[in-house]
Amino acid sequence: MAGAIPFDELAPRPIVEAHTVGHILSTNRKFVVGSVIFVGLLLSALAIGRALGPEALRTGIVPAKQGVGTAGLLLLGSTTLGQSILAQLTQAIPNSMMVGLVAATIGTLVGGLLGLLSGYFGGKVDAVLRVLIDVFLAVPSLLFLILIAAVLRGLGVPAIAAIIGAFAWAWPARAVRAQVLSLKERPFVQVGMLSGLSGIEIVWGELMPLLLPWLGANFINAFISAVLTESGLSILGLGSQRDMTLGQMIFWALNYGALLQNMWWWWFIPVLTLIVLFLALYLVHLGLDEVANPRLRTQA
Repeated sequence: MAGAIPFDELAPRPIVEAHTVGHILSTNRKFVVGSVIFVGLLLSALAIGRALGPEALRTGIVPAKQGVGTAGLLLLGSTTLGQSILAQLTQAIPNSMMVGLVAATIGTLVGGLLGLLSGYFGGKVDAVLRVLIDVFLAVPSLLFLILIAAVLRGLGVPAIAAIIGAFAWAWPARAVRAQVLSLKERPFVQVGMLSGLSGIEIVWGELMPLLLPWLGANFINAFISAVLTESGLSILGLGSQRDMTLGQMIFWALNYGALLQNMWWWWFIPVLTLIVLFLALYLVHLGLDEVANPRLRTQA
Protein backbone atom coordinates (compact mmCIF):
# COMPACT_ATOMS: atom_id res chain seq x y z
CA MET A 1 0.00 0.00 0.00
CA ALA A 2 1.46 3.33 -1.05
CA GLY A 3 2.59 5.57 1.76
CA ALA A 4 2.38 2.81 4.38
CA ILE A 5 5.04 2.74 7.07
CA PRO A 6 6.96 -0.57 7.24
CA PHE A 7 6.31 -2.46 10.44
CA ASP A 8 9.96 -2.37 11.53
CA GLU A 9 9.89 1.41 11.29
CA LEU A 10 7.18 1.52 13.96
CA ALA A 11 9.28 -0.12 16.65
CA PRO A 12 11.49 1.94 18.96
CA ARG A 13 15.05 2.29 17.75
CA PRO A 14 17.42 2.84 20.66
CA ILE A 15 20.68 4.47 19.70
CA VAL A 16 22.49 1.50 21.23
CA GLU A 17 20.91 -1.77 22.32
CA ALA A 18 20.89 -2.03 26.10
CA HIS A 19 22.82 -5.31 26.20
CA THR A 20 25.62 -3.89 24.03
CA VAL A 21 26.21 -0.64 25.95
CA GLY A 22 28.39 -2.30 28.56
CA HIS A 23 30.41 -4.12 25.89
CA ILE A 24 30.94 -0.93 23.86
CA LEU A 25 32.06 1.02 26.92
CA SER A 26 34.37 -1.77 28.11
CA THR A 27 36.11 -1.83 24.72
CA ASN A 28 36.28 1.95 24.34
CA ARG A 29 39.82 3.04 25.17
CA LYS A 30 38.90 6.61 26.04
CA PHE A 31 36.19 5.53 28.49
CA VAL A 32 38.35 2.82 30.08
CA VAL A 33 41.43 5.04 30.50
CA GLY A 34 39.38 7.93 31.88
CA SER A 35 37.53 5.66 34.30
CA VAL A 36 40.76 4.03 35.52
CA ILE A 37 42.36 7.43 36.18
CA PHE A 38 39.25 8.73 37.97
CA VAL A 39 38.77 5.64 40.14
CA GLY A 40 42.51 5.43 40.77
CA LEU A 41 42.59 9.00 42.09
CA LEU A 42 39.65 8.38 44.39
CA LEU A 43 40.81 5.02 45.74
CA SER A 44 44.37 6.24 46.24
CA ALA A 45 43.16 9.25 48.22
CA LEU A 46 40.84 7.13 50.39
CA ALA A 47 43.45 4.41 51.01
CA ILE A 48 46.29 6.80 51.85
CA GLY A 49 43.99 8.94 54.00
CA ARG A 50 42.86 5.87 55.94
CA ALA A 51 46.48 4.77 56.41
CA LEU A 52 47.61 8.21 57.62
CA GLY A 53 44.66 8.74 59.95
CA PRO A 54 42.95 12.01 60.97
CA GLU A 55 45.97 13.13 63.01
CA ALA A 56 47.89 13.68 59.77
CA LEU A 57 45.73 16.74 59.04
CA ARG A 58 46.79 18.50 62.23
CA THR A 59 48.67 21.81 61.97
CA GLY A 60 52.34 21.59 62.95
CA ILE A 61 52.59 17.83 62.52
CA VAL A 62 55.56 18.23 60.15
CA PRO A 63 58.30 20.86 59.74
CA ALA A 64 57.12 23.92 57.81
CA LYS A 65 58.13 24.90 54.25
CA GLN A 66 59.55 21.51 53.30
CA GLY A 67 59.71 20.70 49.58
CA VAL A 68 58.82 17.48 47.82
CA GLY A 69 61.03 14.43 47.73
CA THR A 70 61.14 13.30 51.34
CA ALA A 71 59.24 10.30 52.69
CA GLY A 72 56.02 9.87 54.66
CA LEU A 73 53.91 12.93 55.38
CA LEU A 74 56.50 15.11 53.66
CA LEU A 75 56.33 13.18 50.39
CA LEU A 76 54.60 16.13 48.68
CA GLY A 77 56.03 18.82 50.94
CA SER A 78 54.46 20.95 53.67
CA THR A 79 52.84 24.35 54.14
CA THR A 80 54.05 27.37 56.10
CA LEU A 81 51.96 26.12 59.04
CA GLY A 82 53.56 22.69 59.10
CA GLN A 83 50.67 20.88 57.41
CA SER A 84 51.25 17.88 55.16
CA ILE A 85 50.29 18.48 51.51
CA LEU A 86 49.82 14.72 51.08
CA ALA A 87 47.37 14.54 53.99
CA GLN A 88 45.43 17.56 52.70
CA LEU A 89 45.24 15.99 49.24
CA THR A 90 43.69 12.79 50.62
CA GLN A 91 40.81 14.88 51.99
CA ALA A 92 40.58 17.37 49.12
CA ILE A 93 40.17 14.84 46.28
CA PRO A 94 37.10 13.02 47.71
CA ASN A 95 35.49 16.30 48.77
CA SER A 96 35.94 17.87 45.32
CA MET A 97 34.54 14.71 43.73
CA MET A 98 31.58 14.89 46.15
CA VAL A 99 30.84 18.42 44.93
CA GLY A 100 30.82 17.22 41.33
CA LEU A 101 28.71 14.15 42.10
CA VAL A 102 26.02 15.95 44.11
CA ALA A 103 25.74 18.98 41.81
CA ALA A 104 25.77 16.92 38.60
CA THR A 105 23.16 14.51 39.97
CA ILE A 106 20.81 17.34 40.94
CA GLY A 107 21.31 19.23 37.68
CA THR A 108 20.96 16.19 35.40
CA LEU A 109 17.97 14.62 37.18
CA VAL A 110 16.00 17.86 37.56
CA GLY A 111 16.92 19.12 34.09
CA GLY A 112 16.16 15.77 32.43
CA LEU A 113 12.80 15.41 34.17
CA LEU A 114 11.63 18.95 33.42
CA GLY A 115 12.84 18.70 29.83
CA LEU A 116 10.93 15.42 29.33
CA LEU A 117 7.71 16.81 30.79
CA SER A 118 7.97 20.08 28.88
CA GLY A 119 8.78 18.51 25.52
CA TYR A 120 6.30 15.64 25.61
CA PHE A 121 3.18 17.11 27.18
CA GLY A 122 3.42 20.57 25.58
CA GLY A 123 0.59 23.04 26.06
CA LYS A 124 0.43 24.92 29.35
CA VAL A 125 2.99 22.59 30.94
CA ASP A 126 5.49 23.43 28.23
CA ALA A 127 4.69 27.15 28.38
CA VAL A 128 5.28 27.37 32.15
CA LEU A 129 8.41 25.21 32.15
CA ARG A 130 9.87 26.97 29.08
CA VAL A 131 9.57 30.34 30.82
CA LEU A 132 11.16 28.91 33.98
CA ILE A 133 14.04 27.42 31.96
CA ASP A 134 14.60 30.67 30.08
CA VAL A 135 14.66 32.65 33.34
CA PHE A 136 17.34 30.40 34.83
CA LEU A 137 19.36 30.51 31.61
CA ALA A 138 19.24 34.32 31.66
CA VAL A 139 20.33 34.52 35.30
CA PRO A 140 24.11 35.02 35.74
CA SER A 141 24.54 31.89 37.85
CA LEU A 142 28.13 32.56 38.89
CA LEU A 143 27.18 35.99 40.21
CA PHE A 144 24.34 34.52 42.26
CA LEU A 145 26.58 31.72 43.54
CA ILE A 146 29.13 34.29 44.69
CA LEU A 147 26.37 36.30 46.40
CA ILE A 148 24.88 33.25 48.12
CA ALA A 149 28.29 31.96 49.23
CA ALA A 150 29.19 35.40 50.60
CA VAL A 151 25.94 35.66 52.58
CA LEU A 152 25.80 32.06 53.83
CA ARG A 153 29.33 31.72 55.14
CA GLY A 154 30.44 28.54 56.89
CA LEU A 155 28.61 26.11 54.61
CA GLY A 156 29.93 22.58 54.28
CA VAL A 157 30.82 20.77 51.06
CA PRO A 158 27.39 19.06 50.61
CA ALA A 159 25.53 22.39 51.01
CA ILE A 160 27.79 24.15 48.50
CA ALA A 161 27.36 21.25 46.07
CA ALA A 162 23.56 21.43 46.41
CA ILE A 163 23.58 25.18 45.72
CA ILE A 164 25.72 24.70 42.61
CA GLY A 165 23.38 21.92 41.47
CA ALA A 166 20.37 24.22 41.89
CA PHE A 167 21.75 26.38 39.06
CA ALA A 168 22.92 23.46 36.86
CA TRP A 169 19.60 22.09 35.55
CA ALA A 170 18.52 24.70 32.98
CA TRP A 171 20.86 23.76 30.10
CA PRO A 172 20.10 20.01 30.21
CA ALA A 173 16.38 20.82 30.52
CA ARG A 174 16.44 22.88 27.31
CA ALA A 175 18.47 20.25 25.44
CA VAL A 176 16.25 17.36 26.58
CA ARG A 177 13.12 19.34 25.67
CA ALA A 178 14.44 19.90 22.14
CA GLN A 179 15.24 16.21 21.68
CA VAL A 180 11.87 15.10 23.05
CA LEU A 181 10.05 17.48 20.69
CA SER A 182 11.74 15.62 17.84
CA LEU A 183 11.38 12.09 19.25
CA LYS A 184 7.68 12.35 20.07
CA GLU A 185 6.90 12.74 16.36
CA ARG A 186 8.48 9.36 15.56
CA PRO A 187 6.16 6.52 14.51
CA PHE A 188 6.92 4.32 17.53
CA VAL A 189 5.53 7.01 19.86
CA GLN A 190 2.31 7.10 17.84
CA VAL A 191 2.13 3.32 18.07
CA GLY A 192 2.55 3.55 21.84
CA MET A 193 -0.35 5.98 22.05
CA LEU A 194 -2.54 3.71 19.91
CA SER A 195 -1.59 0.79 22.14
CA GLY A 196 -3.08 2.57 25.13
CA LEU A 197 0.16 3.54 26.88
CA SER A 198 -0.15 6.54 29.17
CA GLY A 199 1.97 9.64 28.71
CA ILE A 200 4.17 8.73 31.67
CA GLU A 201 4.68 5.19 30.32
CA ILE A 202 5.76 6.55 26.94
CA VAL A 203 8.10 9.09 28.54
CA TRP A 204 9.83 6.57 30.81
CA GLY A 205 9.54 3.44 28.69
CA GLU A 206 10.10 4.75 25.17
CA LEU A 207 11.82 8.14 25.29
CA MET A 208 14.06 7.88 28.35
CA PRO A 209 16.16 4.93 27.03
CA LEU A 210 16.99 6.99 23.95
CA LEU A 211 18.14 9.92 26.09
CA LEU A 212 20.24 7.99 28.64
CA PRO A 213 23.55 8.10 26.70
CA TRP A 214 23.20 11.86 26.22
CA LEU A 215 22.24 12.35 29.87
CA GLY A 216 25.34 10.39 30.86
CA ALA A 217 27.56 12.69 28.79
CA ASN A 218 25.79 15.74 30.23
CA PHE A 219 26.35 14.36 33.74
CA ILE A 220 30.10 14.33 33.11
CA ASN A 221 30.02 17.90 31.80
CA ALA A 222 28.02 19.02 34.84
CA PHE A 223 30.51 17.20 37.09
CA ILE A 224 33.45 19.07 35.57
CA SER A 225 31.60 22.39 35.71
CA ALA A 226 30.67 21.89 39.38
CA VAL A 227 34.24 21.06 40.45
CA LEU A 228 35.51 24.08 38.52
CA THR A 229 32.83 26.35 40.04
CA GLU A 230 33.61 25.21 43.59
CA SER A 231 37.32 25.74 42.96
CA GLY A 232 36.62 29.26 41.71
CA LEU A 233 34.49 30.09 44.75
CA SER A 234 37.17 28.70 47.06
CA ILE A 235 39.94 30.69 45.39
CA LEU A 236 37.82 33.80 45.95
CA GLY A 237 37.62 32.90 49.63
CA LEU A 238 33.95 31.84 49.46
CA GLY A 239 34.36 28.08 49.72
CA SER A 240 33.86 25.76 52.65
CA GLN A 241 36.01 26.76 55.61
CA ARG A 242 35.34 23.47 57.40
CA ASP A 243 36.41 20.96 54.72
CA MET A 244 39.44 20.80 52.47
CA THR A 245 38.93 20.75 48.70
CA LEU A 246 41.32 21.21 45.80
CA GLY A 247 40.09 24.79 45.46
CA GLN A 248 40.66 25.41 49.16
CA MET A 249 44.23 24.11 48.87
CA ILE A 250 44.92 26.65 46.13
CA PHE A 251 43.25 29.42 48.16
CA TRP A 252 45.39 28.80 51.25
CA ALA A 253 48.53 28.56 49.14
CA LEU A 254 47.82 31.96 47.57
CA ASN A 255 46.66 33.44 50.87
CA TYR A 256 49.92 32.54 52.61
CA GLY A 257 52.12 33.77 49.77
CA ALA A 258 53.26 30.48 48.28
CA LEU A 259 54.04 32.22 44.98
CA LEU A 260 56.17 34.91 46.62
CA GLN A 261 58.02 32.35 48.75
CA ASN A 262 58.64 30.06 45.77
CA MET A 263 56.75 27.21 47.46
CA TRP A 264 55.58 25.90 44.08
CA TRP A 265 54.56 22.48 45.42
CA TRP A 266 51.84 24.02 47.61
CA TRP A 267 49.79 25.41 44.68
CA PHE A 268 51.09 23.26 41.81
CA ILE A 269 50.05 19.88 43.25
CA PRO A 270 46.32 20.72 43.62
CA VAL A 271 46.34 22.44 40.22
CA LEU A 272 47.93 19.36 38.63
CA THR A 273 45.39 17.14 40.38
CA LEU A 274 42.54 19.22 38.95
CA ILE A 275 44.04 18.93 35.47
CA VAL A 276 44.34 15.14 35.77
CA LEU A 277 40.78 14.92 37.11
CA PHE A 278 39.40 17.01 34.24
CA LEU A 279 41.37 14.96 31.69
CA ALA A 280 39.96 11.72 33.10
CA LEU A 281 36.39 13.04 33.01
CA TYR A 282 36.88 14.39 29.47
CA LEU A 283 37.98 10.94 28.28
CA VAL A 284 34.92 9.39 29.94
CA HIS A 285 32.76 12.03 28.21
CA LEU A 286 34.27 11.16 24.81
CA GLY A 287 33.55 7.49 25.41
CA LEU A 288 29.91 8.19 26.29
CA ASP A 289 29.61 10.43 23.23
CA GLU A 290 30.67 7.52 21.03
CA VAL A 291 27.93 5.37 22.57
CA ALA A 292 25.31 8.06 21.93
CA ASN A 293 26.57 8.84 18.41
CA PRO A 294 27.29 5.79 16.21
CA ARG A 295 29.12 8.00 13.67
CA LEU A 296 31.74 8.91 16.26
CA ARG A 297 32.06 5.24 17.16
CA THR A 298 32.77 4.22 13.57
CA GLN A 299 35.35 7.01 13.17
CA ALA A 300 37.21 6.09 16.40
